[in-house]
Amino acid sequence: MLEDDYCYVVRKALKGHGIDLTTLAKRCMCTMEVLENWLQGARNDDLARKVSAILQLKADALIHHASYLPKAQSSPSIHRIDLPFRDERVNAWLIWTHDAVMLFDTGFVRGTCMVAVDAMAPPRIDHVWVTHGHVDHIGGLTDFSQRGLDIRGPLGLGVKEIKAKESMRCGSLEVRAWDLSGHANPALGYQVLGLKSPVWVVGDALFAGSIGGCASPALYRHALARLHAVLDEQADDCVLLPGHGPATTLGEERAHNPFW
Repeated sequence: MLEDDYCYVVRKALKGHGIDLTTLAKRCMCTMEVLENWLQGARNDDLARKVSAILQLKADALIHHASYLPKAQSSPSIHRIDLPFRDERVNAWLIWTHDAVMLFDTGFVRGTCMVAVDAMAPPRIDHVWVTHGHVDHIGGLTDFSQRGLDIRGPLGLGVKEIKAKESMRCGSLEVRAWDLSGHANPALGYQVLGLKSPVWVVGDALFAGSIGGCASPALYRHALARLHAVLDEQADDCVLLPGHGPATTLGEERAHNPFW
């Protein structure tokens, strides 16, 4: 299941452009009733195309968003940890090879991520990496810091800072940090090199079929610019591990994400 439906995609884009529903209806030359019916699930491809043009979204991706689900990603080295976040869910990711065990983000409710990781019985955890400081991603930090683990992330989280474009080795793998701020500031994505396929842990910068919401139009523009600056040169087979929702690939998001 995707993190966002198409209605939420539109609302994020509206906020990103500083446009309200009344203004959108006027610019689409439709009534509020027609717009609201569409936002409640009534299919209207002509309206979707008009909205896409105004909000600079990919029209075909928005029209078919309700049927989009990325192909399941299967790798013996990558483990999704699906954790509670109030009445929603949030991801942590464990990457585990013969000589490296790394955890990315720690969930919202203290204890839940640690219990889930312990149940998987890795031989150890070499490093913990944090994408950004929102509460649903750092709730378990104390659990892991009390074990004396090496925890790294953006400045201001009380962990060892890693800066954009810095990298570290862990066994046969290399982790390189990249600036993916916008939804959160600061925020990092982590490129994991050395696995069979290229892997990026992207936090809330990008979801399957959506992006993380931004607090202002300036941050929205910044978030999209950072995604393109970091990912445009990457191959379609890059596996993306988001903070919410299923794993996806860069190729699928190029085809099916309305924000791309």
